[in-house]
Amino acid sequence: MAKGMTKTALVRAMAEKTELSSKQVGGFFDLLAETAVKETKKNGEFTIPGLGKLVKAERKARLGRNPQTGETIKIKPKTVVKFRISKAAKDFIAPPKK
Repeated sequence: MAKGMTKTALVRAMAEKTELSSKQVGGFFDLLAETAVKETKKNGEFTIPGLGKLVKAERKARLGRNPQTGETIKIKPKTVVKFRISKAAKDFIAPPKK
């Protein structure tokens, strides 16, 4: 399976398209990631227009099974982060079948 675009390749491609330096574009991506993490932790969600949204969600306590022994175990509640892709991006990447 082919590997996706690396950060270096993405920075280089964006630098060429925007005519900015690779250092400036790399700084932008680092700032975007830092802001997304802080805002998701603080407000519970962060939207990247045209791409999707990071959402903090709570998982309830539940019963599960130990796959080795088959024994029922209690799984504690926890907070998880999910990424929900926008409808426009989803329809572009995987158009609905007619």
